Amino acid sequence: MKGVERLTIVGGGLAGCEAAWQAARCGVEVDLYEMRPHRSGPAHTSGALAELVCSNSFRGAALENAVGLLKEELARLGSLIITSARESAVPAGGALAVDRARFAALVESRIAGEPRIALLREEVREIPKDRPVIIACGPLPSDEFLATLDGLVGSRLHYYDAASPIVAADSVDESLTYRKSRYDKGDGDDYLNIPLDRAQYAQLLADLRTLERHPAKDFEETRYFEGCLPIEEMADRGDDVLRFGPLKPVGLRDPRTGQTPFAVVQLRKENVEASAYNLVGFQTRLAWPAQKEAFGKLPGLQNAEWLRLGVMHRNTFIDSPRLLDERLRLRGTRGLYFAGQITGAEGYVEAAACGAMTGIHAGREILGLPPVEFPRETAFGAVVAHLQNRQTADFQPSNVTWGSFAQRGSEKLGKRERRRLMAEHALAAIERFASETVAAPVG
Repeated sequence: MKGVERLTIVGGGLAGCEAAWQAARCGVEVDLYEMRPHRSGPAHTSGALAELVCSNSFRGAALENAVGLLKEELARLGSLIITSARESAVPAGGALAVDRARFAALVESRIAGEPRIALLREEVREIPKDRPVIIACGPLPSDEFLATLDGLVGSRLHYYDAASPIVAADSVDESLTYRKSRYDKGDGDDYLNIPLDRAQYAQLLADLRTLERHPAKDFEETRYFEGCLPIEEMADRGDDVLRFGPLKPVGLRDPRTGQTPFAVVQLRKENVEASAYNLVGFQTRLAWPAQKEAFGKLPGLQNAEWLRLGVMHRNTFIDSPRLLDERLRLRGTRGLYFAGQITGAEGYVEAAACGAMTGIHAGREILGLPPVEFPRETAFGAVVAHLQNRQTADFQPSNVTWGSFAQRGSEKLGKRERRRLMAEHALAAIERFASETVAAPVG
């Protein structure tokens, strides 16, 4: 057993922290590098580990939801990220949303309390070649680090991601809103809902289409991740796109009138105290004055205090199907792994899953243990399948979806029942995997 090498992890985001945690549980000594707070990226606002720079939601929790299953699989592996998220949860209907500050504090305290992990607050500008390394720098690495990556992977791709505005709760006129979760999920009243009639919806569309937008720089091609389109881009695609998307009124009947509004803007709690709300689905590249003008016309937001306005930034990802093997290791290298959104695994939970997998793979390599494969029928397997899909020449980031699962179950069953059966098989497989692979730390 070689156990003398240390594992280097570049990046203290969701993927990097999860990778460090899982490797340490295997018995490996880890050096976790995070450049903040000495140097910050364009989307960060703090120096905290595992900072959530976009939404505070980890998305759906139900096992019939692919990301819900992935969360539960992570939990069965003792995930640092999912444990901390569940402990810092705020009401969000059928989703897992968190208090950002409490979540980051929990992750950081656990990293600090793990004796096998050394947290180094400094920037890595060159990738070490004499030891196993996990690149978990996230989708916005520094230019210097990108230059280093270019030397390894040849070329990189990019797309645009955007974050929604956050409003102070006490500046919202709640007399023009109502509390309700879609289909009364969760506690039934987890969201603050702004009903729009046809005229109000038309005004929002007009503003989104005509007000000033932040232009892309001359050298940047504008390519968006389809699962996180700017709201004005959705408005440009048709009059009803928003009404059948993030402003969909289905399941949100107004209890004050008994009627279903023409469209609904949902506000989700940002923290346990419910002192701030996130405008769900309002990720945007509108200029800040334009955001205040457009969103300030929404009922209840005329006197809004904006704690954060929407921002847009470029995300970088590599061509994973042609660069990485099934263990997310750069082909042709002994121990250079990639984890998180830079791989094209889009989403907080997916980033954590990449971290967990690479932490385990790298840990076993260092300890001289035989390699393992995450079961194909699991959500972990679906994440890997997406990152290994070489049938498309135009690889694009994606959340975990049922389309990437190894399909099984009777076609005679309804979709919900079939997915529930697939989830049961997946959880049984990950339980076996955990008991055989990472049941107990070494040393």
